[in-house]
Amino acid sequence: MEEYMTLASMSAPNRPDRPEQSRGLAEIADIVTPFAVRAAATLRLADHIAAGHTRLHDLAEAAGADPRALSRLLRFLTCRDIFAEPEPGTFALTELAAELLTDHPANLRQWLDADEVAGRLDSTFPHLVDAVRSGTSVYEKVHGAPFWADLAASPARTESFDRLMSQVSQSTKGIGTAYDWSDVRHVIDVGGGTGALLREILTAHPHLRGTVADQAASVAEARHQLAAQGLDERGDTVVCDMFDRLPTGADACLLSRVLADWDDESAVRILRTCAAALPDGGRVLIAERVFQDEPVSAEDLSETRRLTSHDLRMLVLLGGRKRSESDYARLAGRAGLSPSASGRLPGGATVMDFRVVGNPGQKEAPPRRSSGQGATPPP
Repeated sequence: MEEYMTLASMSAPNRPDRPEQSRGLAEIADIVTPFAVRAAATLRLADHIAAGHTRLHDLAEAAGADPRALSRLLRFLTCRDIFAEPEPGTFALTELAAELLTDHPANLRQWLDADEVAGRLDSTFPHLVDAVRSGTSVYEKVHGAPFWADLAASPARTESFDRLMSQVSQSTKGIGTAYDWSDVRHVIDVGGGTGALLREILTAHPHLRGTVADQAASVAEARHQLAAQGLDERGDTVVCDMFDRLPTGADACLLSRVLADWDDESAVRILRTCAAALPDGGRVLIAERVFQDEPVSAEDLSETRRLTSHDLRMLVLLGGRKRSESDYARLAGRAGLSPSASGRLPGGATVMDFRVVGNPGQKEAPPRRSSGQGATPPP
């Protein structure tokens, strides 16, 4: 093959037979730009340029790249105003390139780094059509194990994933003050990872106790962070399986950005496990970004557009899905929970409050504070 034609080149302006609309779609569908940006993020080009490595050969040495290949990548990116070339062979950041700085508040570079867990997630997307045909995740087909098992098999991937998840908690940030915790005594953060959200809640409410319930690798870091912030007298951790059993003794379970990872049947199982651990009247709080049942405002429509992207990611990676409030109400009803209230957080997530109905009060003590490798649920 003498020439490999991209969609964008096939619809270039010198093709008068192609309408303007086709050129726009071709640019949207072009596969080169997403990978070129990820290559720049992985090579940390923005960081190196900001550190003064602006000349091509100096930049190539700093990035560990071949100078001639790097020049071709940068030529592509400068043509699209992602980087700038103020003079031949010298490169500078544009407003877009600045978003690839490691210390940029949006943390975008980490999400685009092909060498981190995010790159492993993105590598499943060429198989989107298989997920659409089957209605199930294709992660195991690509990587040899389901997502959570693949993550647990590698401490490095687990650490990378936990770092990413601590960044996306911005959508639920503010739950410590926006939700009324005054009548809650002890909350279990189910699938709480490294405990960032629980620490926010405990800091805002000195009367509260809290427990991070998750896998061993995550709760080890949660335990460390609780101690570092002086919250280990009121905050502890427990290693457990949210599909099987949670520790008793609390009066609320928080599921923050958890249920969207799972299909409906699995989500109902998790909700039932939460309900079984709580007394009558106990709270199951679901915090998720949700589709609006009837989008009416420009903000709602914009959020819907973002969520459609997240929704496809859930399908490809986990077989999960984004849902509306009414979807969650139906799932909660199947788990024997009754809706109480809901409200939107400043970060965009919605907190949905469901109550346990008809479950006898639990008499056991709150979960033991973990030590060593973490506690297990009380027998």
